[in-house]
Amino acid sequence: MPELRQNKTTREWVIIATERAKRPEEFRSKEQKKSLPETKPDCVFCAGNEDKTPAETFRIGDNGKGWKVRVMPNKFAALNPDAGNRSSDTGIFRKMAGYGYHEVIVESQKHNAVTALLPENDVADILRAYKNRYIFMAQDPEIKGIIIFKNHGAAAGTSLEHPHSQVVAMPVVPHQVRSRMDIAIINYDDHHECLYCRILKDEIKEGTRVIAETEHFVCFTPFAALTPFHTWIYPKRHSASFGQVTGAELEDLAKILRLSLRKFYFGLNDPDFNYVIRSAPTDCCDATYFHWYLSVIPRLTKSAGFELGSGMFINVSLPEENARFLREVKTPD
Repeated sequence: MPELRQNKTTREWVIIATERAKRPEEFRSKEQKKSLPETKPDCVFCAGNEDKTPAETFRIGDNGKGWKVRVMPNKFAALNPDAGNRSSDTGIFRKMAGYGYHEVIVESQKHNAVTALLPENDVADILRAYKNRYIFMAQDPEIKGIIIFKNHGAAAGTSLEHPHSQVVAMPVVPHQVRSRMDIAIINYDDHHECLYCRILKDEIKEGTRVIAETEHFVCFTPFAALTPFHTWIYPKRHSASFGQVTGAELEDLAKILRLSLRKFYFGLNDPDFNYVIRSAPTDCCDATYFHWYLSVIPRLTKSAGFELGSGMFINVSLPEENARFLREVKTPD
């Protein structure tokens, strides 16, 4: 029978459509992705075309072997640090200048690089770039929220083939983040514990939705997964801000993120996906009630009228079966 499950971190309900549920292997992509060249002359992110992008804000590498990761402002930035931070209210109409930062992290010199297939240290370099930009932007007193994300594939919204991630820093706290913070505060007041730490503890104890575990992180499919193979990676140490991740934790995050993406790559034939790092607002970095984490959302289904009209998702898969499937995926070393 179908059932409704609630995501405790958002209080949103998800319908687990067991009558329509597909077997995990049925979500394996049937699309044959085109082969890409290692270098593309007209790609602005490829090595040799550095002068075609805005000036770098950060890079890793260049010790005689060229750069490994480059960071620069997005040429078509959604927000701009030169915009000022003016706001105005006219009746019910409220607006403010588009102040903020919008940067691109170019993850490799190779046009055809795939994160899941990169060496572990290369994934760690990408995460090191994330942390560098997070800390830099968080130091701006006008910045309240920072979102780090990656779009992989057309269904995930990527517009450029060359592997890259993005970071956007805003002078406001997005509603999704604010809502999660409010719910976490209420839970902390009621139960005197971090809701995310409790979820992590219970998921490890139950075990059926755990995909992988390392020294510092646990990867699992949420109890109320929004979509097939929706996955969370939680740090074991309580920390509200991604900016507080230690060097050892960052290397371990590279290990489990790479493993997770490899399981998607080999188990589901390289599906399109988004991942996002959810972190506390910059003025709540020491919150005892919130916990940063990384969310991976493979784009295996499409939202339709019900989702748009209700704000609820119908998941045509069982989180426990998806986790078991991914646990059993064998990835080449």
